Amino acid sequence: MAYPRFHLEPEHEQFRDTCIRFLQQEAAPHVDRWRDQGMVDRDIYRKAGDAGLLLMWAPEQYGGAGITDFRYDQMLMEEVIRHADIGLFFGLHSRLVAPYLGHLGTAEQKARWLPPAARGEIILGVAMTEPAAGSDLAGMKTHAEEQDDHWVLNGSKTYISNGILGDLFIVAARTVPNQKHGIGLFVVERGMLGFERGRRLKKLGLHAQDTAELFFNNVKVPKHNVLGDPTLGFKYLTHFLAEERLANAVQSITGAQVAWDLTLEFVKERRIFGKPLGAFQNTRFKLAELRTQIDTVQCFVDQSVTLLNAGKLTAEFAAEAKLVASEVEGRVVDECLQLFGGAGYMDEYRISRLYADARIGRIYAGTSEIMKEIIARGCGLDERKMV
Repeated sequence: MAYPRFHLEPEHEQFRDTCIRFLQQEAAPHVDRWRDQGMVDRDIYRKAGDAGLLLMWAPEQYGGAGITDFRYDQMLMEEVIRHADIGLFFGLHSRLVAPYLGHLGTAEQKARWLPPAARGEIILGVAMTEPAAGSDLAGMKTHAEEQDDHWVLNGSKTYISNGILGDLFIVAARTVPNQKHGIGLFVVERGMLGFERGRRLKKLGLHAQDTAELFFNNVKVPKHNVLGDPTLGFKYLTHFLAEERLANAVQSITGAQVAWDLTLEFVKERRIFGKPLGAFQNTRFKLAELRTQIDTVQCFVDQSVTLLNAGKLTAEFAAEAKLVASEVEGRVVDECLQLFGGAGYMDEYRISRLYADARIGRIYAGTSEIMKEIIARGCGLDERKMV
C-alpha cells in the first residue's frame, strides 16, 4: 500500500514501464559484478543513450527529446534504485551536470558536448568538493589564472562521482583571489595535459559508483571551455544545487520505499515462535509508522517536483525536501534492518546494502546541517543579520 501519486499522468506510468524493461534487461544482471569492481560498465551509458534515457530535456538538435518535465527523470531515478543500483548515476550525468552545459554554454559549446553526452559516448561529472571545502563552496582553494587565450588551472578535488569513468568535468575554481564568491566554472576534458586522477576511493556504500580524487597541475583550459562569466560560478552553482537536492530527495525516499517493501515481504515469510514475524504487534506497528512517514515525505517530494516544473522551486523548499527525505530514509532502513535480525547484517540480503548506501544521503549535495541553515535563513533567521 502506498498513497496515490496524483501528480503523475498515464504517460508517466507508461514511461516507467519502459524504464523497468530497460533496467531489468541491461542493468539488473550486472549489479553484483558492478559492486565488486567498484563501478558500472561504460557501455550502460551508451545503451541508455540508445534508449533515449539520457538528457531527455535537451532540445532535439542537441540529441535530446525536448522533454523538460522533471517527472520523467523522477520515474527513471526511482526505477534505477528499484531494479538496478543507486550507484548507476544517470541522474548525475543528465540532470546535475549536463544542465550546466545546456543553460550556460554557448551555441558552439552545446553543439560540441551535448550530443555525445545524450548518446552516452562521454560521461559527465562535476568537481566542487575539496579536502578542506565540502558544503562550504566559498572555502575552495583550487584556482585559475587567465593567460592570453587560456586559463591555467591548479588544485585538487576529492569525493568526485564518476571520477574514474568521467570524460568531461565541470570544475569550480577561484578566479578572484580577494573575493569570497569569485569563482569560475571550467570544462576539463579527458586527456588534457596536467589533468590526473587519483585512486578510486573505497566507500561505506555506493559500491557500484566510482568516486575518485582529481588533480589539476597547470592545466591549460582554453577560453572556449569556460562556462558563462568566469567570476559568477558561485551564483551558478547555488542556482543548480536546488535541482540537485531535489534529485537526492527523490532517490532517498525511493530507497526508503524499497527497504519497506523488502521488509514487508520478509516479515510475512519469517516465522518466530510458530507464527509469522509480521503477526507480532511490534512489527505491525513499526511498519505502520514507517509507512506513514514514507507517504508523508513522498507527497512533499512530488509537490516539490511540481514546483520545479513550474519554475517555483526555491532553495529553501529543495533543502527541506532533501533534509526530510534523507533523514526519513535513514530511519526507515535502520528500523527495517532491525526487523530482519541477523539476516539484515548479511550482504546477501539487499537491506544491508540499502543501509550502507543510505548513509550518504544526509551528506552529499550539502549535509543535513547545511540544509537546516538554508531553511533557517529562509525563515528570517539569518545570523549574519542578527548580530
